Amino acid sequence: MRIRSAIVPTIQYLSLLIASFVVLFPIYTIFVGAFKTRTEYYTARFTLPESFLNFENFQLVFERGKLGLGFWNIGVIIVISIVGNIILGTMTAYALGRFNFKLKKLIMGMYLVAAVIPLVTTQVATFSIIKALGLYNTLGAPVVLYLGADVIQIVIYLQFIHSIPKAIDESAYLEGASLFTIYWRMIFPLLAPATATVIILKFIAIYNDFYIPFLYMPSQDLRVVSTAIYAFVGPNAARMEIISAFILVVFVPTAVLFLFLQRYVFSGVTSGAVKQ
Repeated sequence: MRIRSAIVPTIQYLSLLIASFVVLFPIYTIFVGAFKTRTEYYTARFTLPESFLNFENFQLVFERGKLGLGFWNIGVIIVISIVGNIILGTMTAYALGRFNFKLKKLIMGMYLVAAVIPLVTTQVATFSIIKALGLYNTLGAPVVLYLGADVIQIVIYLQFIHSIPKAIDESAYLEGASLFTIYWRMIFPLLAPATATVIILKFIAIYNDFYIPFLYMPSQDLRVVSTAIYAFVGPNAARMEIISAFILVVFVPTAVLFLFLQRYVFSGVTSGAVKQ
């Protein structure tokens, strides 16, 4: 029993060390590689750089890769998409959570079906629609595709709406408030924690997405942070030291956002999971 009690914690700590190494080692290689020259990167890939004051790679990222333009384009897409997601998501969740109607189960089922259908299988039809609308190779294409409320944010909003007493709606309705007034002035402000969760989840998803911008915005002037990296990839080789600097710059905003706001993500996702 003593031997067993000593082996089990050892295996647990060893597993944690291995898992930490697997997660942190790629981040380490990217960090040190961002400050290396091309020769230094390929001759001493895993060692520390000769100088952490070598910012040439970061300069090339913004000049040749036009990362500033990429940040601007993705910023416009994120702001419009998230605002639309919040409005559509809260309205949809309010209707599904507060009212009973014949098509309620059908609508919720359609959201669930859409969530399990692989994205690639619908791209032929989606591409045709975007092309017909005249949105191909414009910022409007990803905005329209990101704008729809998905089942995850609907569930998050429904959890919060179910925790809001219906007596609030009824008292406001008796005072003469319209349904939209009840939603906008009473329900929507109470959904602030859920909205913070949706903002973080949507921001990270849109910011890191490569497939939709690459497919629907092939123009060099419409590159975003996820597609701008292709400026450093050639037919024969890739400038890995510059790509490391690129990844480091792109990684910082999401890391900072998640570290400061992660409590809202977990509280928003788990709220309502346990019935009081």
